[in-house]
Amino acid sequence: MLRKLLIYTLVMLFILPTVAFADSGNLTVTDKTGAVEKILYGNEQSGALLDRVSNIETDLYGAATNDALMTRIDRIYSYMTDNSAAPSFLTKLNAVEWALSHNVTTQPAKARIEALEVLMVGGAPRGSLDDRLTRMMQLAYPDGKVEVTQTTINKDVLVKINILSPLSSKDSRVGDVVNYQVAEDVYAGDLLVIPKGACGSGRLTKVEAAQNFGRDAKLDIAFDRVAAIDGTSVGTVLGDAAKAETKSMATAAGASVAGMLILGPIGIVGGAFVHGKDITVPAGTQIFIQTQDDTQVYGIKVHS
Repeated sequence: MLRKLLIYTLVMLFILPTVAFADSGNLTVTDKTGAVEKILYGNEQSGALLDRVSNIETDLYGAATNDALMTRIDRIYSYMTDNSAAPSFLTKLNAVEWALSHNVTTQPAKARIEALEVLMVGGAPRGSLDDRLTRMMQLAYPDGKVEVTQTTINKDVLVKINILSPLSSKDSRVGDVVNYQVAEDVYAGDLLVIPKGACGSGRLTKVEAAQNFGRDAKLDIAFDRVAAIDGTSVGTVLGDAAKAETKSMATAAGASVAGMLILGPIGIVGGAFVHGKDITVPAGTQIFIQTQDDTQVYGIKVHS
């Protein structure tokens, strides 16, 4: 209860514009290679670009091709992230994981597939990642296919999150990354658009420790974006609707909100400060944020 109340000590929240993950218009071959490596392995790999692309193809398809390098990486990047013709590799992986546990994880794709195989068949079969994901799809869905439809996540849709990064006005620093995860699925009609477990990130923009004469500590945080189920980056903000829902959640849990003040325009919140004391926001603190703008994504059809 106290943990939920502590969220009201966060002040002056700012947001960044929405950035679509799958928008490849300004990405170079090197950018696309690094993006694919982050999806598959968790980080960019070292070595010559040609060798890196060959390694991706071998892991993903079972063998490297002899096409022109740009053609190869464009094909890989599109297969991993583009949902316009068929569900992307990333969307299919998220759909399989969600179908099994109603939760997605933030591990690299290779590790996620291995974990799913252990869960479903008791081991990690050999073969290309593409073939192995296809087998997981056949086990998770009756016809081995997931329905994907383009839709819009409207502006001001509420998203319940768990803050993963412990914050303190004594120990935290400006620029520190603030990680969070979605606590409940978000739907657009019957389409799942932001799954439970999806990762989001923000940053500390201001840190002031408590001072003499009862001056309260302050933390300014930008909750920048959260990942939709298709990998699209959705801009988020703490607006009026999110503040009201967070207050309602704290009140329902029995936490006192006496002394809470809502100040200024959307995105600015003053909290129930302990006068002259430092602020601590433990990992696991829950809060509602909301989407910043209308954002086009591909959602998966969920059957009851």
